[in-house]
Amino acid sequence: MDRSIWNRVDIQQESLYIDTAEAESVEMYLKAIWYIREEEDVKVSSIARLLNVKQPSVVQMLHKLNEDNLVEYTKGRNLVKMTSTGEKIGKQMIRNTRLLEVLMREALKIEIDEEMICGIEHHMNKKFTDAICTLLGHPRECPHRRVIPNGECCVR
Repeated sequence: MDRSIWNRVDIQQESLYIDTAEAESVEMYLKAIWYIREEEDVKVSSIARLLNVKQPSVVQMLHKLNEDNLVEYTKGRNLVKMTSTGEKIGKQMIRNTRLLEVLMREALKIEIDEEMICGIEHHMNKKFTDAICTLLGHPRECPHRRVIPNGECCVR
């Protein structure tokens, strides 16, 4: 994959790909892989089912993610694992999503809007995410009873 199309941002050792449709797609896949592996081994079929895409599209993206050292995937081997870089991005995306869910439900007292969350989560940097987490009192789980990964603000 041509890295020149991605704007890479490093803020206090934070590495997220932002500002391109392709980057958002990468983040969605890494978030999906993180989400699935909370319950089971990550397979091509489970990613396809969660993201509502065809398996050949998943395989194509997994090859791109593998080339970018974000996942470990070999065609024919159905299991997918994240590298440390992929893990970091997936964790941040899950954290963003779950904190936004808590913000909507608990602080704003509005219905959780997954489409709105999906539009926002890709544009949150670490400083903003930590500010939301601190504002909410460092919640440990989202309204769906899933664990919110800790951030540095939670350790202080």
